[in-house]
Amino acid sequence: MGIEIERKFLLSTEDWREEVSESQSMVQGYLADSVHCSIRVRLAGDKARLNLKGMTVGASRSEFEYPLSIEDGRYMLEHYCADRQVEKVRHLVDFGGKRWEIDEFGGHNRGLIVAEIELDSEQEDFLRPPWLGEEVTGEPRYYNLMLADEPYQSWFHD
Repeated sequence: MGIEIERKFLLSTEDWREEVSESQSMVQGYLADSVHCSIRVRLAGDKARLNLKGMTVGASRSEFEYPLSIEDGRYMLEHYCADRQVEKVRHLVDFGGKRWEIDEFGGHNRGLIVAEIELDSEQEDFLRPPWLGEEVTGEPRYYNLMLADEPYQSWFHD
């Protein structure tokens, strides 16, 4: 079983853009979720993957990921996830010996940018880039699953 240890942050400046080494558009849709896990399909470039992620709140969650054919991935997105999708561009930035994934969301989540770092343990120290803002690791509304159901732009239109 895989365990993902990931921390999420908002960004305080746009300076990270100068350090991007690679960017990739992706779309992911949610097939199902329960109190135990979410099940997602993701298309990124010419690859498709099926992912199951534990629903615990915090930095550590169980995670399983499996390759799919691109055709199967597209079919699942179109037929099973039509109304539960998240669009984003993932930018990769190396800083302090770690790789940061910065997700710049589109569609109904346009305007939201979140930086994520994967760690080997919850106690692992890491250098904080100067563009890093508030930590939102324990806030479920920033989970992609939640953004599929309650998009960022709806937060301001209650």
